[in-house]
Amino acid sequence: MSRRKFLTGVLGLSVAPLISPKVRLAAAAIEAPSIVAIQARWRDFLAASAVVASDAAPRNRTPEEWRSKLPREAFDVLFEEDTERPFSSALNDEKRPGIFMCRACSLPLFSTEMKYDSGTGWPSFFTNIPGHLGTKSDFGLIWPRTEYHCLKCGGHQGHIFKDGPALTGERWCNNGLALHFIPFEA
Repeated sequence: MSRRKFLTGVLGLSVAPLISPKVRLAAAAIEAPSIVAIQARWRDFLAASAVVASDAAPRNRTPEEWRSKLPREAFDVLFEEDTERPFSSALNDEKRPGIFMCRACSLPLFSTEMKYDSGTGWPSFFTNIPGHLGTKSDFGLIWPRTEYHCLKCGGHQGHIFKDGPALTGERWCNNGLALHFIPFEA
């Protein structure tokens, strides 16, 4: 490699962070489908044999009923608002077409089209299936955060952060223990 090529490459890399976000925003606006379109076609990722909740009508069960239905760690995350360790969920690396459902009540929450690799160690999504998740303020840490939960069972899923991809700017950071993945069957 010549010295000139090397220096040109280094200069190019040092300028890339200044130009890159604007280029990515423009490319996303041109190439990306709309959020509404992504949200509307979630059923395209649902396997014909999948058994899922058909609506978000609340399912009221006692904590003892949920505890008997779920593994202890999943119960702790869903109904005690615990958090799993980062990089501990196999769902963090799940890339097959399919649907991510609430582990407690099987309500579909996200499609794989909504998922992205945030690098945080938890399954992350930039949007969700409309009408299936609710939010509330969480003051568990020093600063307030927005927590989201399944509307059907009330199970805690994770938190929303404002550092997601350009399409929405949101990162729906989910506990893998709170989800169940159903792959699409072609």
